[in-house]
Amino acid sequence: MSLIDFSSDAFVAAFFLYCFAFLFYVIAIAGKKWSNRDPEKHEKKWGRIAFITSSLGLVGHLTFFFTRWIGSKQIPTSNMYEFITFLGMAIMIAFTIVYAIYKKPLLGMFALPLTVIVIAYAAVFPQEVQPLIPALDSIWLKIHVTTAALGEAFFAVGFAAGLMYLLRVIDFTDKSKKAKRGQFWVEFSLYTIIVVVGFVVAVFAFRGMGYEAHFVQEKSIIDSKGVESTKKETVDYTLPPIVKPYNSQAESVDSFLGMDKAVFEAPYWMNGVNAGRKLNTVIWSVIAGSILYGLLRLAFRKPLAAVIHPLMDGIDPEDLDEISYRAIAIGFPIFTLGALIFAMIWAEKAWGRFWGWDPKEVWALISWLYYSAYLHFRLSRGWQGKRSSWLAVIGFVVILFTLIGVNLIIAGLHSYAGV
Repeated sequence: MSLIDFSSDAFVAAFFLYCFAFLFYVIAIAGKKWSNRDPEKHEKKWGRIAFITSSLGLVGHLTFFFTRWIGSKQIPTSNMYEFITFLGMAIMIAFTIVYAIYKKPLLGMFALPLTVIVIAYAAVFPQEVQPLIPALDSIWLKIHVTTAALGEAFFAVGFAAGLMYLLRVIDFTDKSKKAKRGQFWVEFSLYTIIVVVGFVVAVFAFRGMGYEAHFVQEKSIIDSKGVESTKKETVDYTLPPIVKPYNSQAESVDSFLGMDKAVFEAPYWMNGVNAGRKLNTVIWSVIAGSILYGLLRLAFRKPLAAVIHPLMDGIDPEDLDEISYRAIAIGFPIFTLGALIFAMIWAEKAWGRFWGWDPKEVWALISWLYYSAYLHFRLSRGWQGKRSSWLAVIGFVVILFTLIGVNLIIAGLHSYAGV
């Protein structure tokens, strides 16, 4: 067995250990409400089992990372699959550090699902080892990417604790207009997470079915001399084409529920390579996520936030607020070094300039400015509790767009990270 194959097995083992750890955290928190004995002892016992299991998962994840590094002879952070798996590992490292400080098993109920979703999302992308392009072949790849991802991982833990705070303090029995507004946005945050899960489910479902569709897209190209020519490119779909590429013709489309052609064509301003396919993926993600959300609502017969809220009884909201702030405070200087300072040094060495207004650079700066504002409002204006938690939740949405939206949708020098 090659090291690459062994690393894949370690990755699968880590995934299942994370899933079991999440189950044990649920038993630790939810089970204590029905424990006939000492509830605190029950939580402590199962919390310890859950933490040991999640730590074993992290060991498996680290094994995957280093064996793939040795087997491929390059650090595994150069494409979307490798980077997202590293981000998932970084979230677990950040969670382990924060858990060791605060000893709060409830945090595992939110950090573990986030990690599972992240690495499941990574599995959607091609998993083959890809050779480094010249711009990536640098020691600064190791320094920049790892520190930036670790900073973002602490932001993820801050997001989890912030969302937990909101679920703890918002009264879902209050029918006032102001209370309903807060209830809606918390529920919408959970819905957004389920849409990401829906994306993963949809991709694997149609991949398992062997679904394929192929379109030929015509594009106009103007060379350096101003001469216009037409170029044809094949765009491959693995999800049924609700949206086909702009200015394209179907080459072959598998039938799904009687649908053997696209419903409509992508708008003219989405004429980039794979832009139509990506829009199609977004639409399917919303459809699958909405169906999954609807099934959960039907099963529980009430909003998901209202289902989770009772599990928060007995949890000190000030602890959650403190955990969220501390996680972000730890992540901010690491992110500053990795996403800005080290990135600019690498940019100067790779492209001969420290700053070039590339979309990824701009959104990294926006993310940094956002969390700078978070710390300013927290420390100087006394924004704590709900205000601080909402900022933590929204901030991670900005991070997700910087990681996913910019890499996969907006064309730029960082487009090599896409699929």
